[in-house]
Amino acid sequence: MEGNTFLWLIRHAPVDGVAGTIHASSAPADLGDRAKLDALRQHLPHDAASYASPARRTVETARALGLDPELLGEFGEQDFGGWTGRRHDELAASGGDAYTQFWNDSARARPPGGESFEDQVARVRLGLARIGAGPATLVVHSGTIRAALCIALDLAPQSALRFVIDPLSLTRIDRLATGWRVVSVNQRMA
Repeated sequence: MEGNTFLWLIRHAPVDGVAGTIHASSAPADLGDRAKLDALRQHLPHDAASYASPARRTVETARALGLDPELLGEFGEQDFGGWTGRRHDELAASGGDAYTQFWNDSARARPPGGESFEDQVARVRLGLARIGAGPATLVVHSGTIRAALCIALDLAPQSALRFVIDPLSLTRIDRLATGWRVVSVNQRMA
């Protein structure tokens, strides 16, 4: 791919739902913190290509930021399969060995009917390859941003899971002719 690509990765606003839940893609965003949205908007490039996961919360966040994103399934959050819609504390209490084993090897393990973080990294790699040269904003999920950092830093997937990615935070990475460059991670606005 010719030219440099400059990526502004934004984690969506908090989910408007019960905390501690593995939310479905239909979960809405809580867009009540207008000050953070306004501060974040000021840090985004003008006239950039815009992309988002097709999840409701990412689309709503993108639109609240004044973006009209192209939706790319490759940027979706990790698929937690049969655990989607359930609370972590409930799964820990009743999930048996599968839930415990998943967290013992969370990069490679797959929830029932879901995908591993390694699977997500491979999917995000395909999505990043679709983005051409120039500036681009991506409104996505914490797992998607961790996957992008895994790719940019050539990390083992297990290591990339250590990054904290807060709602409405900004992570900046660039794909240059000479390789990847990480500008900032989990930058929080106002």
